[in-house]
Amino acid sequence: MSHHRLVSSLLCCALALGLAGPGVVVAQTAPAAAAALPDFTGIVEKNAPAVVHVEAKYTGRRPKGGSAAPMQGQGPDADQMEILRRFFGMPMMPSPEEQAHTSLGSGFIISSDGYILTNNHVVDHADTVTVRLQDRRTLTAKVVGTDPTYDIALLKVQAGGPLPTVSIGDSRLLKPGQWVLAIGSPFGFDYTVTQGIVSAVGRSLGAGDQPSTSFIQTDVPINRGNSGGPLFNLQGQVVGINSQIYSDTGGYQGVAFSIPIDVAMNVVDQLKTKGYVTRGELGVMIRPVDDDIVKALKLDSAKGAIVVSVSPGTAAQKAGLQAGDIILAFGGRPVEQGSDLPPMVAMTKPGTTVPVQIMRDGRDKTVQVTIGTMPRDGNPFASANKPAPSSGTDALGLAVQGVDPDTRRQLGLQPGEGVAITDVTGSVAAQAGLQPGDVILMVNQQKVGSVAAFRTATAGVKPGDTVLLLVRRGDSSNFIALTVPPADQNNG
Repeated sequence: MSHHRLVSSLLCCALALGLAGPGVVVAQTAPAAAAALPDFTGIVEKNAPAVVHVEAKYTGRRPKGGSAAPMQGQGPDADQMEILRRFFGMPMMPSPEEQAHTSLGSGFIISSDGYILTNNHVVDHADTVTVRLQDRRTLTAKVVGTDPTYDIALLKVQAGGPLPTVSIGDSRLLKPGQWVLAIGSPFGFDYTVTQGIVSAVGRSLGAGDQPSTSFIQTDVPINRGNSGGPLFNLQGQVVGINSQIYSDTGGYQGVAFSIPIDVAMNVVDQLKTKGYVTRGELGVMIRPVDDDIVKALKLDSAKGAIVVSVSPGTAAQKAGLQAGDIILAFGGRPVEQGSDLPPMVAMTKPGTTVPVQIMRDGRDKTVQVTIGTMPRDGNPFASANKPAPSSGTDALGLAVQGVDPDTRRQLGLQPGEGVAITDVTGSVAAQAGLQPGDVILMVNQQKVGSVAAFRTATAGVKPGDTVLLLVRRGDSSNFIALTVPPADQNNG
């Protein structure tokens, strides 16, 4: 044995026996580190009886978008079966509209009389829903109500006696780095326990995917079948409903999303009392404040949400909000980024008067807004997160004229509102997507209703400046930031 290997072996033995001496601390820190790790056994033993396996049976094709799915390895999918039926002489094979399917998920009991929470996409379009308890009893569940916007469903079972329940926590107290635990039925394997930490809170998944929900992001392993199951904190309280994963493959890749339990319980109360869910509506289209807007308006930071347009007759219009206002806080809560605002508004009870802090013309101002009611099939916000076009005067490579009466009528514009682009001569404006026919409503938050007003607003534009325009195309408006290039580059 070499001298090096002998020393290594002796050191390992010394560490194992705790005899390494004062200069070696590994043997002392390992037990300490192990002791610091949480023990989840108590949480699991107490709460597992209140977690259920959910099975929903339905016939025909389901709408796409649900993340719950049958277990893998159950034969051809609906599209494959349809190909076999049509092209390979199998007339007795049922069509996709005639086939029976099963969706698997999880849920948890919130009251001893049998109310159960799960995801809407687990039971969507189900003909029958059953739940299996930890004691192996299988009960038929009634769907009391669903809310697709928040992806929540409330079920009810009759068990002939009180059922075990979970404890409800406060998801608003969660912080990144805290331990959390999930119990569910991934791939149909009942009462599977996984753990991890909170990766982020207040996470938005974008305008097209539940914009009203501010998700809890975790690294807890969540897979198909976990949908609808509970997320626990270290106090054994439910703080979220496991809902989605972010994955290129359909399997867990370290990013999972849960619906905050305070959102879910608000839905439960409304489904029990009136059978549907109402959400607050502000009545504005917004977009995030990005670096171009910061530069154009000479802001200190990119915080807040900038108002692109205000819908007539809405809470925002009645409170005097205007296009170009930057919303900095809502109900005393700061709006750090544009995606923060829709969940805040949606969770506000219609009819509530809320202070809204805005920046207008470089000055902060607070307006009182009485929140309206969002249409039941609507969205509290239309988010203008799409790539934006740009504009300018000669320096920006644009020619404009007054808006003709027919165009004004088609766009719903008032007299003296906006100028129409007649020609795009600058390369920067063209690359930004501006087109003849677009109507410019504002320049750096100043309204322009005539060619003279437009020229005045852009008179001081010089190379290197960033100009912020509010542009109307069709029935939508958007803010467009354009940085003016050197004169010899604009026509290239």
